[in-house]
Amino acid sequence: MENIDKIIEWAQSVKDTDIVNWEALPDLDLYMDQVLTYMDRQLSLFQKDEENKLLTSSMINNYVKDGLIPRPEKKKYSREHLAAMLVICMLKQVLTMQNITRLQESEQDKKVLYEQFSVSQSKALHDVAERVLHTDRTPEEMHRLTIELSIEANARRITAENILAMMKEEKEQSGKHD
Repeated sequence: MENIDKIIEWAQSVKDTDIVNWEALPDLDLYMDQVLTYMDRQLSLFQKDEENKLLTSSMINNYVKDGLIPRPEKKKYSREHLAAMLVICMLKQVLTMQNITRLQESEQDKKVLYEQFSVSQSKALHDVAERVLHTDRTPEEMHRLTIELSIEANARRITAENILAMMKEEKEQSGKHD
């Protein structure tokens, strides 16, 4: 029962937390160590344990090198960088980096895209937390819920990948006609 209590405690924390919105992101540019400290706080609910960080300086450098996030200016990272890193860190468990890049390639304003992401992410987390909190606190019911959530996550991942593939195909076809 102790483990179930930990799950309930985690779900309550998730229910009481929102993903930081655009305006709440730091408006001052940050150096790498400041970025890591800030991101650790923002991602703490999503981290399985202290040893498996969702973001390290090596990861950030690779994201820049691979074009997932823009190069920092004078070694400082802006609000836009932080928003992109939050999206990457939360979605890399579900989507490939290539698909995350496609998501971020929209013509929409980065602020609008991030706000859509943060609202949707918060809603999804709150919904899951409510389901956990309203499930009987027995190992059997938690097991059942785990199966349901896993199946739903897989179905949603497959759907997202198919939509992204169609978007890529459309973009490639429209590029050929230009």
